[in-house]
Amino acid sequence: QVHLVEAGGGLVQAGVSLRLSCAASGGTFSSYTMGWFRQAPGKEREFVAAISWSVGSTFYADSVKGRFTISRDNAKNTVYLQMNSLKPEDTAVYYCAAAVWKSVTAPANNYNYWGQGTQVTVSS
Repeated sequence: QVHLVEAGGGLVQAGVSLRLSCAASGGTFSSYTMGWFRQAPGKEREFVAAISWSVGSTFYADSVKGRFTISRDNAKNTVYLQMNSLKPEDTAVYYCAAAVWKSVTAPANNYNYWGQGTQVTVSS
């Protein structure tokens, strides 16, 4: 069983940066594709970014491309989401998730494990 714990959310003003982290325990972290998803009030969960188990490739939603960067540190069993130039529409609960041996383009239902989420609120 893999346990994921997100951290780093908060209330910030538009234009600033924030870095989320997700610490994993249990399982073999280096074999997981890690993804970040988000869900805004009244909206469905949406994909944000993913990074492959091999650390060789990343994939981003168009809405965050060029502003967000996903990275991972396999030695620390941690994945990060660096969010720059935040906008009010980035406001959501952000979840990290782990998918065993999946592509970075795998849909949400391919992810095996999910964290509890961390709230990001961007004020205008």
